[in-house]
Amino acid sequence: MAVEKISWSKMAFQMKGSVISSIYPRVFWCGFFGVVISLLYYFKLPVSQPILGNVIPSIVLGLLLVFRTNTAYDRFWEGRKAWGSIVNTVRNLARQIWVSIDEFSPEDREHKVAALRLLVAFAVTTKLHLREEKITSELEELIPTSKYIKLQTMNHPPLEVAFWIGDYLQQQYDRKCLNSYQLTSLQELLNNLVDNLGSCERILRTPMPLAYAIHLKQLLLLYCCLLPFQMVETLGWWTGLIVSLISFTLFGIEAIGLEIENPFGYDANDLPLDAICNTMKRNIDDLISLPPNVRSHPDNITN
Repeated sequence: MAVEKISWSKMAFQMKGSVISSIYPRVFWCGFFGVVISLLYYFKLPVSQPILGNVIPSIVLGLLLVFRTNTAYDRFWEGRKAWGSIVNTVRNLARQIWVSIDEFSPEDREHKVAALRLLVAFAVTTKLHLREEKITSELEELIPTSKYIKLQTMNHPPLEVAFWIGDYLQQQYDRKCLNSYQLTSLQELLNNLVDNLGSCERILRTPMPLAYAIHLKQLLLLYCCLLPFQMVETLGWWTGLIVSLISFTLFGIEAIGLEIENPFGYDANDLPLDAICNTMKRNIDDLISLPPNVRSHPDNITN
């Protein structure tokens, strides 16, 4: 997912991010089977059956593969949109908290900073939740020790962090640091964070229907096994190579769909969630360095 300029030829032979490593065993065996059929044809056995080309029309298999890839990419793009919305919502929520909430005591700024770091903690816990990983030390610098220990016992850490943020907002409203309109606006942004978390969970928990995945694999295998019988009379000893090339194309398209349908992992084709979370942390650190809104306690203006 790194954005960099790579020459066309270099990218064509790049292994990182490609699906070659996952499909080459199948491609090899299909090519080997083609060589076997060529050998049988050489010994005058009746293996040439061009009529087998009508068993599975190429257009049918092509449409199935296109549908598979498009569906997987829709999941990938929906995940990216959800995380883009999380980034924008965190920025808006942090900005409004920093500007809108009044400070009546020197401790109020510390509470604001803690609330802003909770927003980053929400993104980090969402990342870990989607990867089905336990709470890591990445959160230690974002939340107090008591909350860090508490998160380690929770089944759904992002929801707990969202609760803490909402609790902070309600406390500020009760202390008259927020009016009802500001509280409503901030709560809507917080709800948007939870909605995007739900969108990511929907992608994660709703894989491609098993029956469709199985049927597509069966058709691919059958099609590639029938190819040598169709081509051997025309291609002869070249049958194995051509079958390998065709199977490389078909298996590669199917593998791409499998690669991107769950975009929350560590693969080169997955979303760069670590970089996204680090970006949010830098944004919050920059915001904290700015003078906050102070109306009732001028001693707080220390920046």
